[in-house]
Amino acid sequence: MDKIFLTGRDLKLSDLGKVLNGNVIKLILTTRVRRQVLKSRLVIEKALASSATGRPIYGVNTGFGKLANVKISNDEIGLLQKNVIRSHATAIGPILPIPETKLVMLFRINTLVKGHSGVTLKLVNTLINMFNKGVYPLIPQKGSVGASGDLAPLSHLALGVIGEGPVIYKNKKMSARQAMRKAGLKPHELTAKEGLALINGTQVMTAILASALLQAEHLCKMADIAGAVSLEGLKGTLTPFHPQIQVVRSHPGQSIVARNFRQILQSSKILASHKDCPRVQDSYSLRCIPQVHGAVRDGINYIKQVLEREINSATDNPLVFPETNQILSGGNFHGHPIAVVADWLGILLAGLTNISERRIEYLSNADLSGLPPFLVKKSGLNSGLMVAQVMAASLASENKIWAHPASVDSIPTSANKEDFVSMGTTAARKCRMIIENLEYVLAVELLCATQALEFNKDLKPGKGVAAAYQIIRKKVKPINNDRVLKNDIENLRNMVADRTIGQAVEKIIGRLK
Repeated sequence: MDKIFLTGRDLKLSDLGKVLNGNVIKLILTTRVRRQVLKSRLVIEKALASSATGRPIYGVNTGFGKLANVKISNDEIGLLQKNVIRSHATAIGPILPIPETKLVMLFRINTLVKGHSGVTLKLVNTLINMFNKGVYPLIPQKGSVGASGDLAPLSHLALGVIGEGPVIYKNKKMSARQAMRKAGLKPHELTAKEGLALINGTQVMTAILASALLQAEHLCKMADIAGAVSLEGLKGTLTPFHPQIQVVRSHPGQSIVARNFRQILQSSKILASHKDCPRVQDSYSLRCIPQVHGAVRDGINYIKQVLEREINSATDNPLVFPETNQILSGGNFHGHPIAVVADWLGILLAGLTNISERRIEYLSNADLSGLPPFLVKKSGLNSGLMVAQVMAASLASENKIWAHPASVDSIPTSANKEDFVSMGTTAARKCRMIIENLEYVLAVELLCATQALEFNKDLKPGKGVAAAYQIIRKKVKPINNDRVLKNDIENLRNMVADRTIGQAVEKIIGRLK
């Protein structure tokens, strides 16, 4: 069992990978963190006492959004918190995958334990016990504009906490109240500010982006492997990957990609065979791989920094500051920092899809490659990989549509009180669709590139390319005559997505960056 000690400031991307991969995780609070939560709550208790004199405190004894000027009596404060959850639980559409729901819960707890939310320790313990015992609320994915946080989807998380929503427990859907009873837990009875503290934040968009980012890191490595197999299949040159070329431009991602290619292609007899060929330069989709793939990596490294800052931030409103005994209203719930980097991730991965599709065209076009048309013998009678390229082109173009930035598409909400919103959750959800298309396009590139190697069987490819070829051939046989290719593409996509190919390559040549 892996343990995560929550402090509100130390979550790393590596912790998230453990959650998403299905590892058994136990969340633990230290004594110091418990004190943080208690100090924060004490500020709210003092404010409640002073509010008897008529002082309005947003989220504690007032309505929400446009209704912030409506004062709520002290004896209705608990109902106010319950009502905000019930009324805001309007999310629709597909349910968030449970691994991402676990991230949402982890992030929400990590925010609360920073000691700036004013919730009770009892609420924090309820959330931790739900996570540790596997009671996961069902969260619909659509309905957030990412401004006052992910209000609608987070309300469905909060419904589970108060025993009113559907959950998954031991792989079965049931009511939260029933699941809690089976798990030995009790629904939480909300007190002042706690309903708002549960739903005011960026945890849904951040969880979706975190999941996408971890897969994007892996796909960067897979794009290098696919590109290297294509380079061998097309008898390209390794010269553009020379260390000196990378040094004089000094972008770190570019150097990493070039080094990966030299590692994958070590001991290649195919490269050595055409050292003195008359071709002066390869097309950009081969020659500029370090620059294009490298820019994606550099972008991802920046997005990772933003993500790790966000998951360790206080993102509710108002915020509590025990040191100065203040309750301050602000805008930390606004998702714009996540929205813009989620959009950027989508753009980066759409570019990776585009260059992969161009290599597919290069491989399958006999006028460019010097290989048989559409990489099959008896072309004409056989169409070979003709329409595999068409499918890849379709997905590449679809990704260009998904890459349109959501963060520029603000729309006023809440009677114009919330007049500029981030659309961050939409931006993060689009990344998922782009990633799926990228996985399929890389699968088609590997299908074409390994087929190209069939026409160079007398020469040994680089060690990494050979390893990729061998693991792929266990699932996908050479194409000698036309056959239904859908199953081959699906098999390859699964191998791309689940790290089968990458692990086989690294087993032979060592870890790639």
